[in-house]
Amino acid sequence: MTVTVTEESAPAARQVLPAEERHAAELAFLAAQDPGPRPPGWALTPRAVVTFVCGSDGAELALPKRRAGLPAKLAVAPKFVGERALVERCVVTLAGERGLLLTGEPGTAKSMLSELLAAAVSGTSALTVQGTAGTTEDAFRYGWNYALLLAQGPTSQALVDSPVLAAMRTGRVVRVEEITRCLPEVQDALVSILSDRRLSVPELTATEDAVVSAAPGFTVIATANLRDRGVSEMSAALKRRFNFETVAPIADADAEATLIRRQAVAAVQRAGAAFGVDDAVLDALVTVFRDLRSGRSAEGWDVERPGTVMSTAEAVQVAASLGVAAAYLPGGDVLDLLPGHLLGVVRKDDPADHGRLLGYWDGPVRRRAEDGSAMWRRLWDLRGSLR
Repeated sequence: MTVTVTEESAPAARQVLPAEERHAAELAFLAAQDPGPRPPGWALTPRAVVTFVCGSDGAELALPKRRAGLPAKLAVAPKFVGERALVERCVVTLAGERGLLLTGEPGTAKSMLSELLAAAVSGTSALTVQGTAGTTEDAFRYGWNYALLLAQGPTSQALVDSPVLAAMRTGRVVRVEEITRCLPEVQDALVSILSDRRLSVPELTATEDAVVSAAPGFTVIATANLRDRGVSEMSAALKRRFNFETVAPIADADAEATLIRRQAVAAVQRAGAAFGVDDAVLDALVTVFRDLRSGRSAEGWDVERPGTVMSTAEAVQVAASLGVAAAYLPGGDVLDLLPGHLLGVVRKDDPADHGRLLGYWDGPVRRRAEDGSAMWRRLWDLRGSLR
């Protein structure tokens, strides 16, 4: 049987575009708008990189002179919700060609910040190593095209660059995701690269390709989630070659709610539907996550914190799930689905967290219901769905 795929039914080429393509118009505008001095190899000035990540605070930036294909003015949208000072320190670290290590709890947008910085500095975020327990030294150094290796022996043509080596040759930023998931001996392949800024290829000794020196602009952004089980401690030598920056959970409730809505709307739109979840339901979702994350309710009541991380990223997934359910499985109140999704979040690590969620229902949820809130009364009535 032959199946004809029409233009309307053909799937999208990619679900998610990398940052440099998703925000290509802003990157091109900022490159033209700020002609100031740039570190070697940088696509934007450090000031423009900060503006790209944090936004222009609603102000419209103007080009010094008109450029074909670019608007005369543009307000740059914020992409990372966090302290501007943190982003500025990250940019200064990269401008000094020093390694940057972003640490923090899961779901605090470390990877997103890493991607945004790499896209703004180098024009690409594609040079990436995903750290796992199975990552080998080849991911940081190089490998071989074995067909050419057998036919020609070790030659530069048979050499296969790792993302790190490719970044060294081109003077770009390479990203290492979850570096502490790699074994210590694999991590330490970066020690000499970050200190000497060159990589030896012993197999090519006595040739001009025996040593690859890093081009200006090369550096490394790594991320580390130190709460994960099975992580490997970094050596003192490797730690000294990074500037550590901690990415904290979003402090402002309104900013977190805005981010959750924006990302959930985008996720539901990618699923082919319109986002139909009321703001009141999202406010309840954000309130529950923030209460359980901090161990204290917005009213100041003590809350037993679950062992799992109640991250913004998890809240986005719950909001998106509610949006997809409302679009494709309509019927009833979407608020009725919230307790079940919350239970799915808290039971990921520790079975005892189920009891902690019930304790939250018996505490703040019940007290808010008694204070007369219709929404929280409905959530209290749904307590039985948590069993």
